[in-house]
Amino acid sequence: MKKKLLSLFAGTAIVLAACGGGDSTSEKPANGGGDTASAAEAVYKKSCASCHGQNLEGGVGPALDKVGGKYSQDEIKDIIANGRGGMPGGLLQGDDVDKVAEWLAAKK
Repeated sequence: MKKKLLSLFAGTAIVLAACGGGDSTSEKPANGGGDTASAAEAVYKKSCASCHGQNLEGGVGPALDKVGGKYSQDEIKDIIANGRGGMPGGLLQGDDVDKVAEWLAAKK
């Protein structure tokens, strides 16, 4: 019974996190600049931080603070686009995938 309840809770958390974006447009940085890192961080905080933590420390999903030391930018892009393990694919679309993959690849 406890395993079923835990599985239900984990599944619900993943689904709710995956649905938490609203629209698929990227947010502009608060400073109005076109800085790619700031834009990528804003997308991350909106769509990824609920599982991976506000500071990349992990939570439901793994920590990403040193993900660039483990995976290349292309590998990170593939994981974002197609999902892996408990992470569903397609949470980010278009340019957002490239921006966040580039930003995370620099985290070593």
